[in-house]
Amino acid sequence: MAEERTDATKVDGTKADGTESHDPDFPEAFLSFMRQGWRDTELPVGPRPEVPNYAKRRAALSAAFPGETLVIPTGTEKVRANDTAYPFRPGSDFAYLTGDHDPDSVLVLRPNGSGHDATLYMRPRSSRETDEFFRSRHGELWVGRRHTLGEKSAELGLPTADLTELDAALADLAPGRTRVLRGFDAGVDAAVRPYDGPRVEGQPPRDRELAAAISELKLVKDEWEIAQLQDAIDATVRGFEDVARVLPADRGISERLLEGVFGLRARHDGNDVGYGSIVGAGEHATILHWVHNHGTTRPGQLLLMDMGVENRHLYTADVTRVVPVNGRFSPLQRQVYDIVYASQQAGIDVIKPGVKFRDVHLTCMRVLAEGLADLGLLPVSVDEAMDEKSTVYRRWTLHGFGHMLGIDVHDCSNARKEKYRDGTLGEGYVLTVEPGLYFQPEDELVPEELRGIGVRIEDDVLVTATGAVNLSAGLPRAADEVETWLAAQREAGPRLPG
Repeated sequence: MAEERTDATKVDGTKADGTESHDPDFPEAFLSFMRQGWRDTELPVGPRPEVPNYAKRRAALSAAFPGETLVIPTGTEKVRANDTAYPFRPGSDFAYLTGDHDPDSVLVLRPNGSGHDATLYMRPRSSRETDEFFRSRHGELWVGRRHTLGEKSAELGLPTADLTELDAALADLAPGRTRVLRGFDAGVDAAVRPYDGPRVEGQPPRDRELAAAISELKLVKDEWEIAQLQDAIDATVRGFEDVARVLPADRGISERLLEGVFGLRARHDGNDVGYGSIVGAGEHATILHWVHNHGTTRPGQLLLMDMGVENRHLYTADVTRVVPVNGRFSPLQRQVYDIVYASQQAGIDVIKPGVKFRDVHLTCMRVLAEGLADLGLLPVSVDEAMDEKSTVYRRWTLHGFGHMLGIDVHDCSNARKEKYRDGTLGEGYVLTVEPGLYFQPEDELVPEELRGIGVRIEDDVLVTATGAVNLSAGLPRAADEVETWLAAQREAGPRLPG
Protein backbone atom coordinates (compact mmCIF):
# COMPACT_ATOMS: atom_id res chain seq x y z
CA MET A 1 0.00 0.00 0.00
CA ALA A 2 2.64 2.55 1.00
CA GLU A 3 4.64 2.09 -2.18
CA GLU A 4 1.55 2.55 -4.32
CA ARG A 5 0.47 5.58 -2.30
CA THR A 6 3.79 7.38 -2.59
CA ASP A 7 5.43 6.21 -5.78
CA ALA A 8 2.88 4.81 -8.26
CA THR A 9 2.15 6.52 -11.55
CA LYS A 10 -0.19 9.43 -10.84
CA VAL A 11 -2.73 11.31 -12.89
CA ASP A 12 -0.23 14.16 -13.15
CA GLY A 13 2.07 12.03 -15.31
CA THR A 14 4.62 11.11 -12.65
CA LYS A 15 5.91 7.58 -13.17
CA ALA A 16 6.53 4.92 -10.54
CA ASP A 17 10.22 5.88 -10.32
CA GLY A 18 9.43 9.55 -9.73
CA THR A 19 10.23 10.67 -13.26
CA GLU A 20 7.71 12.35 -15.55
CA SER A 21 6.25 11.76 -18.98
CA HIS A 22 8.30 14.44 -20.75
CA ASP A 23 11.69 13.37 -19.33
CA PRO A 24 14.31 12.32 -21.91
CA ASP A 25 15.69 8.81 -22.28
CA PHE A 26 19.24 9.00 -20.94
CA PRO A 27 22.04 6.86 -22.45
CA GLU A 28 23.81 4.48 -20.11
CA ALA A 29 27.07 6.41 -20.46
CA PHE A 30 25.43 9.50 -18.96
CA LEU A 31 23.74 7.53 -16.19
CA SER A 32 27.03 5.86 -15.28
CA PHE A 33 28.80 9.22 -15.23
CA MET A 34 26.15 10.78 -12.96
CA ARG A 35 26.61 8.01 -10.39
CA GLN A 36 30.26 8.86 -9.79
CA GLY A 37 32.22 11.44 -7.84
CA TRP A 38 29.74 12.68 -5.26
CA ARG A 39 30.87 13.69 -1.77
CA ASP A 40 28.50 12.74 1.01
CA THR A 41 27.02 15.43 3.26
CA GLU A 42 25.56 15.50 6.73
CA LEU A 43 22.92 17.88 8.06
CA PRO A 44 23.98 19.58 11.31
CA VAL A 45 20.72 18.87 13.11
CA GLY A 46 19.88 18.94 16.79
CA PRO A 47 16.66 18.94 18.77
CA ARG A 48 14.45 21.94 18.14
CA PRO A 49 13.72 24.00 21.25
CA GLU A 50 9.97 23.46 20.85
CA VAL A 51 10.25 19.63 20.85
CA PRO A 52 8.97 19.31 24.46
CA ASN A 53 5.76 21.08 23.42
CA TYR A 54 5.03 18.48 20.77
CA ALA A 55 5.79 15.68 23.24
CA LYS A 56 3.28 17.14 25.74
CA ARG A 57 0.58 17.27 23.07
CA ARG A 58 1.17 13.65 22.10
CA ALA A 59 1.05 12.67 25.77
CA ALA A 60 -2.28 14.45 26.20
CA LEU A 61 -3.68 12.69 23.13
CA SER A 62 -2.34 9.38 24.43
CA ALA A 63 -4.14 9.89 27.73
CA ALA A 64 -7.43 10.43 25.88
CA PHE A 65 -7.28 7.05 24.12
CA PRO A 66 -5.60 4.47 26.39
CA GLY A 67 -4.96 1.10 24.82
CA GLU A 68 -5.79 2.21 21.28
CA THR A 69 -3.59 2.72 18.22
CA LEU A 70 -3.79 6.21 16.71
CA VAL A 71 -2.80 6.93 13.10
CA ILE A 72 -2.31 10.56 12.05
CA PRO A 73 -1.08 11.22 8.47
CA THR A 74 0.08 14.58 7.18
CA GLY A 75 -1.21 14.15 3.64
CA THR A 76 0.30 14.00 0.18
CA GLU A 77 1.12 16.56 -2.49
CA LYS A 78 -1.90 17.64 -4.55
CA VAL A 79 -1.93 18.03 -8.31
CA ARG A 80 -2.33 21.59 -9.55
CA ALA A 81 -2.22 20.82 -13.27
CA ASN A 82 -0.73 17.92 -15.22
CA ASP A 83 2.72 17.31 -13.71
CA THR A 84 2.83 20.30 -11.36
CA ALA A 85 1.75 20.23 -7.72
CA TYR A 86 0.49 22.82 -5.29
CA PRO A 87 3.02 23.92 -2.66
CA PHE A 88 2.75 21.33 0.08
CA ARG A 89 1.42 22.36 3.47
CA PRO A 90 1.43 19.67 6.18
CA GLY A 91 -1.79 18.59 7.80
CA SER A 92 -2.41 20.95 10.70
CA ASP A 93 -3.13 18.25 13.30
CA PHE A 94 -0.08 16.25 12.23
CA ALA A 95 2.12 19.37 12.43
CA TYR A 96 0.62 20.21 15.83
CA LEU A 97 1.69 16.81 17.16
CA THR A 98 5.11 16.45 15.49
CA GLY A 99 6.47 19.72 14.06
CA ASP A 100 7.30 17.86 10.84
CA HIS A 101 6.59 19.63 7.54
CA ASP A 102 7.48 16.96 4.96
CA PRO A 103 4.82 15.32 2.75
CA ASP A 104 3.66 11.69 2.99
CA SER A 105 4.69 11.19 6.63
CA VAL A 106 2.47 9.30 9.08
CA LEU A 107 2.53 9.41 12.89
CA VAL A 108 1.53 6.16 14.59
CA LEU A 109 0.93 5.98 18.35
CA ARG A 110 0.89 2.37 19.62
CA PRO A 111 -0.26 1.48 23.13
CA ASN A 112 2.50 0.16 25.37
CA GLY A 113 0.58 -0.54 28.59
CA SER A 114 1.32 2.77 30.29
CA GLY A 115 0.78 5.13 27.35
CA HIS A 116 1.87 5.06 23.74
CA ASP A 117 5.04 4.63 21.73
CA ALA A 118 5.25 7.14 18.90
CA THR A 119 6.81 6.39 15.51
CA LEU A 120 7.13 8.78 12.60
CA TYR A 121 7.02 6.97 9.27
CA MET A 122 8.75 9.16 6.69
CA ARG A 123 10.39 9.18 3.30
CA PRO A 124 14.11 9.20 4.22
CA ARG A 125 17.06 10.41 2.24
CA SER A 126 18.02 7.93 -0.45
CA SER A 127 21.60 6.96 -1.07
CA ARG A 128 23.51 7.76 -4.25
CA GLU A 129 23.41 4.04 -5.05
CA THR A 130 20.25 4.60 -7.08
CA ASP A 131 19.39 7.17 -9.72
CA GLU A 132 16.67 8.74 -7.61
CA PHE A 133 18.84 11.65 -6.48
CA PHE A 134 19.03 13.11 -9.98
CA ARG A 135 16.12 11.52 -11.89
CA SER A 136 13.19 11.40 -9.44
CA ARG A 137 11.10 14.42 -8.54
CA HIS A 138 11.71 13.31 -4.95
CA GLY A 139 15.48 13.38 -5.51
CA GLU A 140 17.96 15.72 -3.91
CA LEU A 141 18.86 17.55 -7.11
CA TRP A 142 15.17 18.38 -7.55
CA VAL A 143 13.93 19.19 -4.04
CA GLY A 144 17.07 19.39 -1.92
CA ARG A 145 18.60 17.20 0.73
CA ARG A 146 16.11 15.08 2.68
CA HIS A 147 16.76 14.03 6.27
CA THR A 148 17.98 10.59 7.10
CA LEU A 149 15.93 8.67 9.64
CA GLY A 150 18.47 9.50 12.31
CA GLU A 151 18.60 13.20 11.45
CA LYS A 152 14.84 13.55 11.58
CA SER A 153 14.68 11.67 14.85
CA ALA A 154 17.32 13.94 16.39
CA GLU A 155 15.54 17.06 15.20
CA LEU A 156 12.02 16.13 16.35
CA GLY A 157 12.79 13.89 19.32
CA LEU A 158 10.75 11.10 17.73
CA PRO A 159 11.63 7.54 16.74
CA THR A 160 11.45 7.25 12.95
CA ALA A 161 10.95 4.46 10.43
CA ASP A 162 11.14 4.20 6.66
CA LEU A 163 7.84 4.90 4.93
CA THR A 164 8.14 1.59 3.08
CA GLU A 165 7.60 -0.16 6.44
CA LEU A 166 4.19 1.46 6.93
CA ASP A 167 2.36 -1.32 5.07
CA ALA A 168 3.35 -3.91 7.63
CA ALA A 169 2.68 -1.56 10.52
CA LEU A 170 -0.91 -0.96 9.42
CA ALA A 171 -1.72 -4.42 8.10
CA ASP A 172 -2.82 -6.09 11.32
CA LEU A 173 -4.44 -3.22 13.20
CA ALA A 174 -7.80 -4.16 14.70
CA PRO A 175 -10.53 -1.72 13.55
CA GLY A 176 -12.15 -1.76 16.98
CA ARG A 177 -8.90 -0.69 18.65
CA THR A 178 -7.60 1.75 16.03
CA ARG A 179 -8.50 5.34 15.22
CA VAL A 180 -7.40 7.14 12.05
CA LEU A 181 -7.39 10.82 11.19
CA ARG A 182 -9.11 10.32 7.87
CA GLY A 183 -9.30 12.41 4.72
CA PHE A 184 -5.60 13.26 4.45
CA ASP A 185 -4.08 10.16 2.89
CA ALA A 186 -6.13 7.85 0.70
CA GLY A 187 -3.59 5.06 1.12
CA VAL A 188 -3.83 5.12 4.91
CA ASP A 189 -7.62 5.37 4.77
CA ALA A 190 -7.76 2.26 2.61
CA ALA A 191 -5.22 0.33 4.67
CA VAL A 192 -7.06 0.65 7.99
CA ARG A 193 -10.62 -0.58 7.65
CA PRO A 194 -13.00 1.67 9.60
CA TYR A 195 -14.87 0.12 12.49
CA ASP A 196 -18.43 -0.74 11.48
CA GLY A 197 -21.01 1.79 12.57
CA PRO A 198 -22.96 4.87 11.47
CA ARG A 199 -21.05 7.77 9.95
CA VAL A 200 -20.86 11.11 11.79
CA GLU A 201 -20.27 14.04 9.44
CA GLY A 202 -19.01 11.55 6.84
CA GLN A 203 -16.58 9.80 9.19
CA PRO A 204 -16.79 6.65 11.29
CA PRO A 205 -17.67 7.80 14.82
CA ARG A 206 -14.48 6.45 16.36
CA ASP A 207 -12.37 8.43 13.93
CA ARG A 208 -14.56 11.51 14.35
CA GLU A 209 -13.82 11.32 18.08
CA LEU A 210 -10.07 11.36 17.37
CA ALA A 211 -10.39 14.47 15.18
CA ALA A 212 -12.52 16.14 17.87
CA ALA A 213 -10.04 15.31 20.63
CA ILE A 214 -7.14 16.91 18.73
CA SER A 215 -9.22 20.01 17.98
CA GLU A 216 -10.18 20.37 21.62
CA LEU A 217 -6.55 20.07 22.72
CA LYS A 218 -5.80 22.94 20.34
CA LEU A 219 -8.34 25.24 22.01
CA VAL A 220 -5.86 26.20 24.74
CA LYS A 221 -2.64 27.73 23.44
CA ASP A 222 0.57 27.33 25.42
CA GLU A 223 3.13 30.11 25.77
CA TRP A 224 5.09 28.96 22.74
CA GLU A 225 1.97 28.94 20.56
CA ILE A 226 1.00 32.42 21.73
CA ALA A 227 4.49 33.61 20.81
CA GLN A 228 4.07 32.09 17.34
CA LEU A 229 0.74 33.81 16.88
CA GLN A 230 2.22 37.10 17.99
CA ASP A 231 5.04 36.60 15.52
CA ALA A 232 2.55 36.05 12.69
CA ILE A 233 0.47 39.02 13.80
CA ASP A 234 3.48 41.33 14.00
CA ALA A 235 4.44 40.35 10.44
CA THR A 236 0.84 41.01 9.41
CA VAL A 237 1.02 44.51 10.90
CA ARG A 238 4.12 45.15 8.81
CA GLY A 239 2.28 43.83 5.77
CA PHE A 240 -0.61 46.25 6.28
CA GLU A 241 1.90 49.06 6.64
CA ASP A 242 3.57 48.01 3.38
CA VAL A 243 0.22 48.12 1.59
CA ALA A 244 -0.73 51.49 3.04
CA ARG A 245 2.58 52.94 1.87
CA VAL A 246 1.84 52.14 -1.79
CA LEU A 247 -1.87 53.01 -1.72
CA PRO A 248 -2.33 56.30 -3.62
CA ALA A 249 -4.90 58.77 -2.35
CA ASP A 250 -5.64 60.46 -5.66
CA ARG A 251 -5.79 57.67 -8.23
CA GLY A 252 -6.74 54.03 -8.64
CA ILE A 253 -4.52 51.04 -8.03
CA SER A 254 -5.10 47.33 -8.61
CA GLU A 255 -6.40 45.19 -5.78
CA ARG A 256 -4.02 42.51 -7.01
CA LEU A 257 -1.03 44.80 -6.62
CA LEU A 258 -1.99 45.42 -3.01
CA GLU A 259 -2.47 41.68 -2.52
CA GLY A 260 0.99 41.10 -3.99
CA VAL A 261 2.65 43.66 -1.73
CA PHE A 262 1.21 41.89 1.32
CA GLY A 263 2.17 38.50 -0.14
CA LEU A 264 5.78 39.67 -0.42
CA ARG A 265 5.81 40.42 3.31
CA ALA A 266 4.19 37.06 4.07
CA ARG A 267 6.81 35.09 2.15
CA HIS A 268 9.69 37.14 3.52
CA ASP A 269 8.67 37.14 7.17
CA GLY A 270 6.83 33.83 7.34
CA ASN A 271 5.82 30.77 5.42
CA ASP A 272 3.01 32.25 3.32
CA VAL A 273 -0.37 33.87 3.69
CA GLY A 274 -2.65 31.95 6.04
CA TYR A 275 -5.57 32.16 3.58
CA GLY A 276 -6.41 33.86 0.31
CA SER A 277 -6.06 37.60 0.89
CA ILE A 278 -9.28 39.58 0.55
CA VAL A 279 -8.66 43.02 -0.94
CA GLY A 280 -12.03 44.59 -1.68
CA ALA A 281 -12.31 48.12 -3.04
CA GLY A 282 -15.70 49.82 -3.04
CA GLU A 283 -18.60 47.42 -3.48
CA HIS A 284 -16.22 44.43 -3.47
CA ALA A 285 -16.00 44.97 0.30
CA THR A 286 -19.56 43.68 0.59
CA ILE A 287 -18.54 40.24 -0.73
CA LEU A 288 -17.36 38.29 2.29
CA HIS A 289 -14.80 36.06 0.56
CA TRP A 290 -13.77 38.32 -2.30
CA VAL A 291 -10.53 36.70 -3.46
CA HIS A 292 -10.58 37.55 -7.17
CA ASN A 293 -8.97 40.89 -6.34
CA HIS A 294 -9.24 42.11 -9.92
CA GLY A 295 -10.81 45.45 -9.07
CA THR A 296 -9.31 48.92 -8.73
CA THR A 297 -9.40 51.36 -5.84
CA ARG A 298 -11.02 54.76 -6.34
CA PRO A 299 -10.66 57.94 -4.30
CA GLY A 300 -13.76 58.48 -2.16
CA GLN A 301 -14.35 54.74 -1.70
CA LEU A 302 -13.48 52.47 1.19
CA LEU A 303 -10.94 49.65 0.90
CA LEU A 304 -11.44 46.49 2.97
CA MET A 305 -8.40 44.25 3.49
CA ASP A 306 -8.67 40.90 5.27
CA MET A 307 -5.16 39.40 5.36
CA GLY A 308 -2.89 37.32 7.57
CA VAL A 309 0.69 36.05 7.54
CA GLU A 310 1.23 32.37 8.30
CA ASN A 311 4.56 32.10 10.13
CA ARG A 312 7.25 29.45 9.74
CA HIS A 313 5.59 27.18 12.30
CA LEU A 314 2.26 27.53 10.44
CA TYR A 315 0.50 29.73 13.00
CA THR A 316 -1.53 32.40 11.26
CA ALA A 317 -2.86 35.86 11.88
CA ASP A 318 -6.29 36.97 10.66
CA VAL A 319 -6.78 40.74 10.60
CA THR A 320 -9.19 43.03 8.74
CA ARG A 321 -8.94 46.77 8.33
CA VAL A 322 -10.98 49.26 6.32
CA VAL A 323 -9.37 52.49 5.17
CA PRO A 324 -10.69 55.47 3.19
CA VAL A 325 -8.73 55.53 -0.07
CA ASN A 326 -8.49 59.32 -0.15
CA GLY A 327 -7.44 59.44 3.51
CA ARG A 328 -10.69 60.68 5.08
CA PHE A 329 -13.95 58.95 5.89
CA SER A 330 -17.06 60.67 4.59
CA PRO A 331 -19.67 61.40 7.30
CA LEU A 332 -21.78 58.40 6.21
CA GLN A 333 -18.77 56.07 5.91
CA ARG A 334 -17.67 57.12 9.39
CA GLN A 335 -21.13 56.49 10.80
CA VAL A 336 -21.13 52.92 9.50
CA TYR A 337 -17.52 52.41 10.56
CA ASP A 338 -18.22 53.68 14.09
CA ILE A 339 -21.13 51.24 14.47
CA VAL A 340 -18.87 48.32 13.58
CA TYR A 341 -16.08 49.62 15.83
CA ALA A 342 -18.50 49.93 18.78
CA SER A 343 -19.73 46.39 18.14
CA GLN A 344 -16.21 45.00 18.07
CA GLN A 345 -15.16 46.86 21.20
CA ALA A 346 -18.24 45.62 23.05
CA GLY A 347 -17.35 42.06 22.09
CA ILE A 348 -13.74 42.40 23.19
CA ASP A 349 -14.83 43.98 26.49
CA VAL A 350 -17.05 41.03 27.41
CA ILE A 351 -14.43 38.35 26.72
CA LYS A 352 -13.06 36.49 29.76
CA PRO A 353 -12.89 32.90 30.99
CA GLY A 354 -16.32 31.38 31.58
CA VAL A 355 -18.15 33.64 29.13
CA LYS A 356 -20.20 31.76 26.56
CA PHE A 357 -18.99 31.95 22.98
CA ARG A 358 -22.57 32.65 22.01
CA ASP A 359 -22.81 35.60 24.42
CA VAL A 360 -19.89 37.33 22.71
CA HIS A 361 -21.79 36.89 19.44
CA LEU A 362 -25.01 38.33 20.87
CA THR A 363 -23.15 41.26 22.40
CA CYS A 364 -21.63 42.21 19.05
CA MET A 365 -24.85 41.64 17.14
CA ARG A 366 -26.97 43.78 19.45
CA VAL A 367 -24.71 46.78 18.91
CA LEU A 368 -24.93 46.23 15.16
CA ALA A 369 -28.71 45.92 15.35
CA GLU A 370 -28.92 49.14 17.34
CA GLY A 371 -26.78 50.85 14.73
CA LEU A 372 -29.02 49.56 11.95
CA ALA A 373 -32.00 50.97 13.83
CA ASP A 374 -30.24 54.34 14.06
CA LEU A 375 -29.76 54.20 10.28
CA GLY A 376 -33.49 53.60 9.91
CA LEU A 377 -33.11 50.19 8.33
CA LEU A 378 -34.63 47.72 10.77
CA PRO A 379 -38.25 46.87 9.90
CA VAL A 380 -38.89 45.92 13.54
CA SER A 381 -37.59 46.93 16.97
CA VAL A 382 -34.10 45.93 18.06
CA ASP A 383 -35.51 43.39 20.51
CA GLU A 384 -37.69 41.84 17.82
CA ALA A 385 -34.78 41.74 15.39
CA MET A 386 -32.61 39.99 17.98
CA ASP A 387 -35.27 37.35 18.67
CA GLU A 388 -34.17 33.89 17.50
CA LYS A 389 -37.37 33.60 15.48
CA SER A 390 -36.51 36.72 13.52
CA THR A 391 -32.82 37.81 13.28
CA VAL A 392 -33.72 40.09 10.34
CA TYR A 393 -30.71 42.25 11.22
CA ARG A 394 -28.52 39.51 9.70
CA ARG A 395 -29.47 40.72 6.21
CA TRP A 396 -26.69 43.27 6.75
CA THR A 397 -24.35 41.46 9.18
CA LEU A 398 -24.27 38.04 7.43
CA HIS A 399 -21.76 36.22 9.68
CA GLY A 400 -20.93 35.54 13.31
CA PHE A 401 -18.61 37.56 15.48
CA GLY A 402 -15.49 35.41 15.01
CA HIS A 403 -13.78 32.04 15.33
CA MET A 404 -10.88 30.27 16.99
CA LEU A 405 -7.41 31.00 15.63
CA GLY A 406 -4.14 29.10 15.76
CA ILE A 407 -2.30 26.72 13.47
CA ASP A 408 -5.33 27.12 11.19
CA VAL A 409 -7.13 30.34 10.41
CA HIS A 410 -10.33 28.53 11.45
CA ASP A 411 -8.72 26.52 14.22
CA CYS A 412 -10.29 23.72 16.24
CA SER A 413 -12.96 23.17 13.58
CA ASN A 414 -13.56 19.53 14.58
CA ALA A 415 -14.29 20.34 18.22
CA ARG A 416 -17.68 19.33 19.54
CA LYS A 417 -20.37 22.03 19.64
CA GLU A 418 -20.52 21.88 23.42
CA LYS A 419 -16.79 22.68 23.56
CA TYR A 420 -16.80 25.41 20.93
CA ARG A 421 -19.87 27.14 19.50
CA ASP A 422 -22.11 26.20 22.44
CA GLY A 423 -19.28 26.23 24.98
CA THR A 424 -17.53 28.78 27.16
CA LEU A 425 -14.23 30.56 26.68
CA GLY A 426 -11.18 29.45 28.62
CA GLU A 427 -7.86 31.01 29.51
CA GLY A 428 -5.43 30.52 26.65
CA TYR A 429 -8.05 30.57 23.91
CA VAL A 430 -7.25 32.79 20.93
CA LEU A 431 -10.12 33.96 18.76
CA THR A 432 -10.99 36.62 16.24
CA VAL A 433 -13.53 39.36 16.88
CA GLU A 434 -14.75 40.56 13.51
CA PRO A 435 -18.25 42.06 13.26
CA GLY A 436 -19.23 43.73 10.02
CA LEU A 437 -21.94 45.59 8.12
CA TYR A 438 -22.46 44.99 4.42
CA PHE A 439 -24.82 46.94 2.21
CA GLN A 440 -25.04 45.20 -1.13
CA PRO A 441 -25.13 47.41 -4.24
CA GLU A 442 -28.36 45.67 -5.33
CA ASP A 443 -30.16 46.09 -1.98
CA GLU A 444 -33.23 48.23 -2.53
CA LEU A 445 -34.12 48.21 1.17
CA VAL A 446 -31.29 50.62 1.99
CA PRO A 447 -30.80 54.20 0.79
CA GLU A 448 -28.77 54.55 -2.38
CA GLU A 449 -25.94 56.32 -0.60
CA LEU A 450 -25.36 53.24 1.61
CA ARG A 451 -25.27 50.73 -1.23
CA GLY A 452 -21.83 49.30 -1.89
CA ILE A 453 -20.43 50.13 1.57
CA GLY A 454 -18.87 47.22 3.45
CA VAL A 455 -17.05 47.50 6.78
CA ARG A 456 -15.45 44.75 8.86
CA ILE A 457 -12.94 45.27 11.66
CA GLU A 458 -11.13 42.14 12.81
CA ASP A 459 -8.58 41.55 15.54
CA ASP A 460 -6.94 38.53 17.15
CA VAL A 461 -7.70 38.28 20.85
CA LEU A 462 -6.12 36.19 23.61
CA VAL A 463 -8.30 35.17 26.56
CA THR A 464 -6.38 35.80 29.78
CA ALA A 465 -7.19 34.97 33.40
CA THR A 466 -8.85 38.36 33.88
CA GLY A 467 -10.12 39.35 30.46
CA ALA A 468 -8.70 39.74 26.97
CA VAL A 469 -5.60 41.06 25.23
CA ASN A 470 -5.77 42.31 21.65
CA LEU A 471 -2.71 40.74 20.03
CA SER A 472 -3.19 42.83 16.87
CA ALA A 473 -3.38 46.19 18.65
CA GLY A 474 -0.36 47.28 16.61
CA LEU A 475 -2.85 48.33 13.93
CA PRO A 476 -5.18 51.21 14.86
CA ARG A 477 -8.94 50.63 14.89
CA ALA A 478 -10.77 53.87 15.72
CA ALA A 479 -11.66 55.99 12.69
CA ASP A 480 -9.50 59.00 13.65
CA GLU A 481 -6.55 56.72 14.40
CA VAL A 482 -6.94 54.93 11.07
CA GLU A 483 -6.81 58.24 9.21
CA THR A 484 -3.71 59.34 11.12
CA TRP A 485 -2.01 55.99 10.62
CA LEU A 486 -2.74 55.97 6.88
CA ALA A 487 -1.29 59.46 6.47
CA ALA A 488 1.85 58.49 8.42
CA GLN A 489 2.44 55.39 6.28
CA ARG A 490 2.02 57.35 3.07
CA GLU A 491 4.47 59.95 4.28
CA ALA A 492 7.02 57.25 5.14
CA GLY A 493 6.83 55.85 1.61
CA PRO A 494 7.34 52.36 0.14
CA ARG A 495 9.80 49.92 1.68
CA LEU A 496 11.13 46.48 0.91
CA PRO A 497 10.98 43.78 3.60
CA GLY A 498 14.26 43.47 5.40
